[in-house]
Amino acid sequence: MPEGDALRMTAARLDETLAGRRLVRGELRWPTAASVDLAGRTVRHTRPFGKHLLTRLDDGRTIHSHLRMDGAWRVVATGSQAGEAWSQRVRAVLTTPDRTAIGFALGRLDLVPTAQEHELVGHLGPDLLDDGFDTGAGVPGPGLAEAVARWDRCGATRVCDVLLDQRVVAGIGTIWLAESLFAHRIFPWTPADEVDPVVVLRTARRLMQDSVAGSPTIRVHGRRDRPCPRCGTPVARGQARQPPDERPVFWCPTCQAR
Repeated sequence: MPEGDALRMTAARLDETLAGRRLVRGELRWPTAASVDLAGRTVRHTRPFGKHLLTRLDDGRTIHSHLRMDGAWRVVATGSQAGEAWSQRVRAVLTTPDRTAIGFALGRLDLVPTAQEHELVGHLGPDLLDDGFDTGAGVPGPGLAEAVARWDRCGATRVCDVLLDQRVVAGIGTIWLAESLFAHRIFPWTPADEVDPVVVLRTARRLMQDSVAGSPTIRVHGRRDRPCPRCGTPVARGQARQPPDERPVFWCPTCQAR
């Protein structure tokens, strides 16, 4: 599933394509919005929140999309064969005179009043990549402070499960879970109340910011049985959370020993 860094890059691409432009075609191929025609509306901007995208329109409504596992927004030339968007996997078509944004296989799609966005994302923790999340100074910023308070309420829950809980902090998935814990040699199944959340969350934020800037650092995620870049031990794969919501965790049995 795409993580907060990927969603931030997707939002930037949608802004480049749509922000400030009037739609000549606007279709939402979703049961609750199938009859909606957005042609004539102007897109104000798209804002990411964790793993969610909020595309705001000039009429006080918001298109909310979630990619889930297989979804993606693609930008193509208007009038091209791809821009016709005939595929049955297409869930949204937002067209300007020269460019078309197509939502493929979106996991969720809503059209709501902008004032009611909180009903969709209000249960989430603070967005790890939000500009106001942290000051970078000694005192945690407001978003980080809120995330720490939510973390503390998790008690002895395994740290890998806490990092994946979007109600604690929004945006982290299996990639940055693995890389953040590896950076600090933390056993993924350590009780969360034995881990410093400020240190781990600041590291996750830095790694994700690097990814957005085009310099992702992947040391263990997806590298099962390949040598750990620090000690050479074969990287292992474990499991976070419980079925049916289990997720893979990659870790070094030596660097991150119990």
